[in-house]
Amino acid sequence: MQSTSSSTQTSLDNLLKHIFTIGRITRYDQQLLMSTLLSKEGFNEEERQQISRVFDSVQRGLLKVVD
Repeated sequence: MQSTSSSTQTSLDNLLKHIFTIGRITRYDQQLLMSTLLSKEGFNEEERQQISRVFDSVQRGLLKVVD
């Protein structure tokens, strides 16, 4: 069970780095993010901040949403 949590953390970190590196979130990125979020049972404070950063950046127009 620990490895699932670690792999979920790693995939979440990698996905968020990718999103902020390219400055946009695609429909595919959105699906991966939602899938990762739904597969995880709980979030630590750092993860919550990262997730909030994505939503805040989209709302502020700092991240472009593309298909």
